[in-house]
This record gives sequence, structure tokens and C-alpha cells, in this order.
Amino acid sequence: MARVLGMEDDLEFCGELGSGRGAVDVLLDLQPDVVLLDLSLKDCSGLELIKDFRAAGIKSAILVISMHDEVLYTERVLRAGANGYLMKEEAADKVVEGIRALLRGEIFLSEKMKGVMLHSMVGRNQSQGDGNSLSLLTDREFEVFELIGKGMPPRVIAENLGISPKTVDAHRAHIKDKLGFLSGSELLRYAVRWVETGASERE
Repeated sequence: MARVLGMEDDLEFCGELGSGRGAVDVLLDLQPDVVLLDLSLKDCSGLELIKDFRAAGIKSAILVISMHDEVLYTERVLRAGANGYLMKEEAADKVVEGIRALLRGEIFLSEKMKGVMLHSMVGRNQSQGDGNSLSLLTDREFEVFELIGKGMPPRVIAENLGISPKTVDAHRAHIKDKLGFLSGSELLRYAVRWVETGASERE
């Protein structure tokens, strides 16, 4: 990514971090115009880090570049305080375009995602009240749900999200209640099927 940006005369790559630890302090020091952020960090949740940036008063525009399906995460990252979303498979071709859009004060999304969000705005209420609606989950609960669907045990989920196993158990209980499942095994089967089918159950 640094090499791609280095080819642009008017863009300067000013810093890089391999994890979320210390990112708030670094951004407060560097004050970049744009931050490129991966959601999959080894020591914390990218979604939570966006919220931490905004809570700390960081005004930099944030472009999320992630392997996670944009249909599943775009609305959540925008709600958390990001300004754009780009799939990693498109990053090399689109990152400069995305950065320039953010520098102009615009939101940057793929054409596909713009259509999805417009459709969502028009018909959002059609599935409200469904006991299995994933929209009922908080961002952190949704992250836990997705990792459950990938077959991760609570200890590994805790390590991935930087929280305790007890907190994971609490989130599992809330997810189970919100989605209307009577047992953890029902939740597990649903989550696994949801992940395996590419979120075909998504609203």
C-alpha cells in the first residue's frame, strides 16, 4: 500500500502500525488527513478502534480496507465513525480513488454497496420484528456471532477481540436471547450455516 501511495506526487505516506495498540497516541501525534484501517487486527477489533479514534477527538478521515464482506460491515463501520469501505481485493486499484474522495469530504463506497444501502434505506422495515434479525445485535455481538460461525471456541474468540472469555460468554448469552434460540447448540448451528452460505440469511 505504501508503494502504491508513493507513486502519487501529492500524497505522503506518513506512518504505519501493525496492531491497534498505541494507535490513538500515534494518530494524535501524526494527525494524518486519512487513515487506512484493517478490521482484522491481532490485538483488538477494528470496529472498536474506530470508535476509540472518534472518542479521542481524532478528526482524520478513515478508509476501512478489509477482507470482510462489505455488505456485512459497511453500515457498521460508517456508524462507528469511518468514512469509507474498500474490499482488499480491490484495494490496489481503488485506494487512491478512495483517499481522494475522503479528502474531498465524501463517503467512499463501491457501486454495489451504494445500491445495497439505498435499497436498505427504502425497505429497512420489512424484516423488523423477526426474532432472527441480526440487526438486533450490537457491533461487538455481531463480531462474536461471526466468529462463532467460524467454529472458534470462546477462548480463541476472546483472544481475537481482546476481551475476556467471560465477556464472550456474556455476549453469547445476549445473542442467543436476541435471536430467539433456546440453546447454545441452536445458535452454533445457525451461525455456522450463516457463515457457510455467505450470509444468505442476512436482511
